[in-house]
Amino acid sequence: MRKIIASTYTTLDGFIDDPHEWSLSHNSQDAMAYAFALTTGCDALLLGRVTYEGMAQAWPNMGGNPYADHVNAMTKYVVASRPVDTTAWNPTVVIPGDDLAARTAELKKQDGGDILIWGNGRLTDDLARHGLLDEYRIWIYPVLKGRGEPLFRPESVTGIELADSTTFASGVTVLTYRPTTA
Repeated sequence: MRKIIASTYTTLDGFIDDPHEWSLSHNSQDAMAYAFALTTGCDALLLGRVTYEGMAQAWPNMGGNPYADHVNAMTKYVVASRPVDTTAWNPTVVIPGDDLAARTAELKKQDGGDILIWGNGRLTDDLARHGLLDEYRIWIYPVLKGRGEPLFRPESVTGIELADSTTFASGVTVLTYRPTTA
């Protein structure tokens, strides 16, 4: 069965918004090799509507390297309760918000690589609540931001256990947690 892995960048003080402003200077070669292996081990992206719309503005214009080419070729599943323009970043499939649990359970049963989520929000909360999220990969960057969008919300409550930790030359650490309760 395929795993669903939520991979999220956060500052040390727990904020996830605008990672392009604070993460890029900490992308060491070993961290990028880890990100490449994680991403190429997946053949689908599962994204919330807001994340998808932001990514669809940038990613189709990237390419010419193995990482971006793989991301652009992956099937993108966007969870939305209102219409989404899927023409900008193909292949894309819309999952209606009220069908999230059933459709995601079906996706996990299909043959293929793992399913990657970029970000951490209502989508990951809902998947964890339904017992469908397999891992959180929390990339902790040596940055203090002071404010912003928090990594977790009150709705994020679930049991977790540490499965792995990896520290890179840049000081970035990836903590891998598995939910223990749904």
